[in-house]
Amino acid sequence: MGKPTGFKEYAREGLSYAPVADRITHFHEFAKLPPNIQIQGARCMDCGIPFCHNGCPINNIIPDWNDLVYRDRWREALDVLHSTNNFPEFTGRICPAPCEESCTVNLINDPVTIKNIELAIVEKGWEEGWIKPEIPEHKTGKRVAIVGSGPAGLACAQQLARVGHAVVVYEKADRIGGLMRYGIPNFKFEKHIIDRRLAQMRAEGVEFRENVHVGVDIPAKLLLDDYDAVVLAGGSEKPRDLPVPGRELAGIHFAMEFLTLNTKRVLGDPIPDDEFISAAGKHVIVIGGGDTGSDCIGTSNRHGAASITQLEILPRPPEEPDKLVTWPDWPNRLRTSTSQEEGCERMWQVSTKRFIGDENGHVREIECVKVEWERDENDRWRMSEVEGSAFRLKADLVLLAMGFVHPVHEGMLEELGVALDERGNVAANTTDYRASLNKVFAAGDMRRGQSLVVWAIREGRRCARAVDEYLMGESILPEK
Repeated sequence: MGKPTGFKEYAREGLSYAPVADRITHFHEFAKLPPNIQIQGARCMDCGIPFCHNGCPINNIIPDWNDLVYRDRWREALDVLHSTNNFPEFTGRICPAPCEESCTVNLINDPVTIKNIELAIVEKGWEEGWIKPEIPEHKTGKRVAIVGSGPAGLACAQQLARVGHAVVVYEKADRIGGLMRYGIPNFKFEKHIIDRRLAQMRAEGVEFRENVHVGVDIPAKLLLDDYDAVVLAGGSEKPRDLPVPGRELAGIHFAMEFLTLNTKRVLGDPIPDDEFISAAGKHVIVIGGGDTGSDCIGTSNRHGAASITQLEILPRPPEEPDKLVTWPDWPNRLRTSTSQEEGCERMWQVSTKRFIGDENGHVREIECVKVEWERDENDRWRMSEVEGSAFRLKADLVLLAMGFVHPVHEGMLEELGVALDERGNVAANTTDYRASLNKVFAAGDMRRGQSLVVWAIREGRRCARAVDEYLMGESILPEK
């Protein structure tokens, strides 16, 4: 695949970024692909076992399209890419690329730029007009409702529409896209990228109904009466809270409140100043060290925050993992996002004790303590506070970015009465994706819990095959 000696002859060349001083003045994407991306395809070595296949949750056929790009056969590369992934322009921007961690060349810390090549393929496909609606020749007469328009719901909808089912996607927000639309800032993922794919899906027959909160605006059981199958793909949206003294103070928000309002304003919605959450001139504390916390940092920098501090309760990861122990699995290592590079202080092994407010009931400080992690007699990690390590930080705005615990139960799930697993997700397996209620299926974060966009696409595709088999007795949709 590629050029057998290419990984020795050519250096890895990744994305280039606009200077920090420039990019924090706007909310547009600021990353650019390298001009000689075909040479990067040549770095894919002829390894005996392409571990990147298993590193990728949707099992992208990575060596094949790397080779095709190197040989300037872009149209064929696009076909191979689309055979496993409905939306490579999404994953090419916001997937953390577990495939690259599994790359054999990563044993020498120089993996193939798989994610960038993926993005280059699909963007060339759009530029050349190769990506067109795939309209089915025959209609089946079957109707499917999909609740949720994130990547799982969209992938499921597109697959089912392409085999002739009438698909209706319900979304409680005013725009389609789920947390991809409002939870990921435009500087990482501009929303016209979603819109052009939605235009393709509409031409393929998918109907979208925005501003319809199933279980609130309409009864969930109405879908059971009106459709032959119902797919629950509403995501995992119950945020993890921080119930410490002072939590009720003004100025403490869940990350998604902050990010959603910001994106709405970026998209042109008239958000009044008294409803908008601004970081301008404020001392910002971001609690949580993951991607959502990073998005809060990048957004706060663009608002003009006075300072930004990110708190993480876990220890600082190592700069480099022991590849002989971790490879080809996803390693625990220090990762620094472009938002963190733009400016913030990162603190590890810090636990929040309480929030302190002023006479007006607004947060002004946060009291923290350092913690240690040790294994107990059962080899389980236990956290303990370091005596005498308490300290305070200025805090005019606190953003809680500690992840999500499970789907929202109130409304649709309680009305339907579907069984939940021990973590509070909709109970369904990965064989038929069937929920406990007849003709109801579940996919994506609503079924598996908070995860990556690439896992959501995988689940949506595989759930679509399960639904098609349920409706027709067999399916021509791919198993992967």
